[in-house]
Amino acid sequence: MATRQTKVIVNPAAGASSTYRKWRRIRRLLKHIGLSFDYEYTEGIGHAIELAKAAASDGYRYLIAVGGDGTVNEVANGILDSANSATTSLGIISTGTGSDFARSMGLSRHYALACPSLTSSHREVIDIGIVEYSRNKQRVQRFFVNVAGVGFDAATVAATERFPKYLGGTIPYLAGLLRTMLSYQNKPVTIQVDDRTDSSRVLSVVVANGRYLGGGMHVAPDASFHDNLLDVVTIGDVSKFDLIKSLPMIYKGTHGKHPKVSIEKAGKVTVASSEQILVHADGELLGKGPASFWLMPAALSIVK
Repeated sequence: MATRQTKVIVNPAAGASSTYRKWRRIRRLLKHIGLSFDYEYTEGIGHAIELAKAAASDGYRYLIAVGGDGTVNEVANGILDSANSATTSLGIISTGTGSDFARSMGLSRHYALACPSLTSSHREVIDIGIVEYSRNKQRVQRFFVNVAGVGFDAATVAATERFPKYLGGTIPYLAGLLRTMLSYQNKPVTIQVDDRTDSSRVLSVVVANGRYLGGGMHVAPDASFHDNLLDVVTIGDVSKFDLIKSLPMIYKGTHGKHPKVSIEKAGKVTVASSEQILVHADGELLGKGPASFWLMPAALSIVK
């Protein structure tokens, strides 16, 4: 099969539909830097996975995701689900509300600054997370590039998805967080971290490949895309008042000092509960627990 030119996958709904307005200028910028490309718009949830898998299978060796963290997640899933994942690279133009993966990777979060780097010959091969969870009473798996988890954060993602995102990444997340606080109750869970099993009541379990979550929360300050390990951040049975008081620590990355927070590295994590727990990955609500998380080392090539 002949290698084809670049395929750009554009989510026009990303960033409260601002991507649709920005695409005309982005397209001009990409042409200005000499990039030869085709492009397609996504039409709904999951469509970017289909487009990316088809493009990678059809001979495109460079895919660019234009959108938010959810769009990046879907394009990555499409690449990784193709037979050509080892020879296909991913470029990123962040136009979403959070841009936490770009932040974790050290990529520009402004599309005009990101475009010139997309002709770079530099590739950074990163670890990729895998999460197994329940959806429609079936066990399914999903790749994630940045952060996944269960509990309060997943419930916040569900609330944030219902909140207008035109104010940017941090404000919608905080609004969703505050809304979740009104009704959320900490969950009894059994957590298996590698060979150790513990039972406790927790607010949230964050399983991180990258460092940032929720529009800039420095949730896993020591996470690395290259260490073949996940960073597991367990926030224990904290009160809502304590959570609000501790939010500045999470943004600064100093929450590991809190007596009810633990941060550790692991190869595999499983979280189960006698109550319903929601599962999220890369800012998108996936399904329900129990959930298992592990890594696929050096699995995806990122243009940087």
